[in-house]
Amino acid sequence: MTDERVSANGGMETSFGFREVSAGEKQPLVNDVFHKVAKRYDIMNDVMSAGLHRVWKDAMIAALNPPRREGYRVLDVAGGTGDIAFRIVEASDRKAHATVLDINGSMLAVGAERASKKKLSPNLDFVEANAEDLPFDPNSFDAYTIAFGIRNVPRIDVALKEAYRVLKRGGPLLVLEFSDVEMPLLDRFYDAWSFNAIPKFGKLITGDDAPYQYLVESIRKFPNQRDFAAMIKDAGFSRVSFTNYTGGIAALHSGWKI
Repeated sequence: MTDERVSANGGMETSFGFREVSAGEKQPLVNDVFHKVAKRYDIMNDVMSAGLHRVWKDAMIAALNPPRREGYRVLDVAGGTGDIAFRIVEASDRKAHATVLDINGSMLAVGAERASKKKLSPNLDFVEANAEDLPFDPNSFDAYTIAFGIRNVPRIDVALKEAYRVLKRGGPLLVLEFSDVEMPLLDRFYDAWSFNAIPKFGKLITGDDAPYQYLVESIRKFPNQRDFAAMIKDAGFSRVSFTNYTGGIAALHSGWKI
């Protein structure tokens, strides 16, 4: 299998990094990756992005601009450790309520512990469930966010349709994800950093380079900015757009349920 990106027509459901797997096999493999890295997830993100993920996440929250009012409900998917949800709650002056959903119990345990230490537990709940089959009624949430998690979902098209279903009319979808570097020279540097340095740092941090190798490869398989925007449109969203961060190392995608 090559490192060619999949298109808007799919392919991530049978791609575990550069390795081709059978339908249904990817999710358990991904779960194992995140069980291994859960307690060092923040360090992992620092390694993957050279610390820039913090800046990108702050920009995502600024784009969401959560209102400072009671009753505002956000669903943060694949956000087990609470990083995005905490930012949303704080940006709303602790008025918003965030539901953190993750398929991985180890990640959720880390998030719940962190929420307690930050005294944010009253504004949060943690739900173990699959992004492809959300356990919520239609039109339940004012916003849907997912940061660096959509590429780990096997059936991305199904997850996007589920996002559309649970959003209220007028609600935004915000997806922050590593993407296709569009700046000359930066793409070569980032490739060298990703494939040579990140797995080595991962092994130093966790004693195992395999999870980091998968994460690097999954970035290269994920659809480019335009193809992913097309997938969001296909799920029913309107006013779909994206903003590149740091030359396209990451991109913030948005769409609205109108």
